[in-house]
Amino acid sequence: MRRALLILGLLLPHATHAGGLAAARTLPAGTVIGAADLRASDGDHRGLTDPSQAIGLQTRITIYEGRPIQASLLQAPILVNRNQLVRLDFQKGTLRIATNGRSLDQGAAGDLVRVMNLGSRSTITARVNPDGTLSVAH
Repeated sequence: MRRALLILGLLLPHATHAGGLAAARTLPAGTVIGAADLRASDGDHRGLTDPSQAIGLQTRITIYEGRPIQASLLQAPILVNRNQLVRLDFQKGTLRIATNGRSLDQGAAGDLVRVMNLGSRSTITARVNPDGTLSVAH
């Protein structure tokens, strides 16, 4: 029994110090993270431990090489930038209208952004689609 407790005592600290993820290189703000940008880190860094939680996300700020990757430093990739020309789609039943607009906000997939319709000069709200187009919210 005593031997089992000794072995458990030796193993337990190593299990709680499972490493997390760290930046394999300096990642400037706005970088979309790929598998090559991550490496396993030794020690008890607070941060993400599963690469699938970081791959495909964009850095909010610069993350320097060797620093732990934390969820608060990441965001969904920005697909539409402020002042960008975009395609606007409106669909209701069988009616479909497509026109051009200028984004007044930046946004990731699923975000609502303000857009100026270039034809009418009116401001509308649209949802960012995963392909970067915008669907008019109705």
